[in-house]
Amino acid sequence: MPSLLQNLRATNQRMRLWLDSAAPWPGQPGITAPEPVAALLSELLRAGGWLSAESLPATGADPQLDAELAEYRGHVERLRELLPSIHGQLLAERARIEAQRARMHAAAEWARASLQTL
Repeated sequence: MPSLLQNLRATNQRMRLWLDSAAPWPGQPGITAPEPVAALLSELLRAGGWLSAESLPATGADPQLDAELAEYRGHVERLRELLPSIHGQLLAERARIEAQRARMHAAAEWARASLQTL
């Protein structure tokens, strides 16, 4: 069974990849699909479970674990900064989908009405 250190190291690697892809350059669009957001949430929940289930050693007792915890905190802080942007992107995507749905509904109504007039 992997240790907390190994789990955090793997979590940090995955979060780094997702966060780097979420905002590759300032001002550039990042995550617009719900899948990466769901993956990040899953990672946070999993890591939260490990951290709450284990008693952490005193700071300084395990320098590698301290480094991984510091990196994890950094990722969480970075995610917190990105959340308003991600939220805005997801709201815009939802609006786009709703507009497309309305156009499809209007087209279906037009087609139904056209059949009735023939």
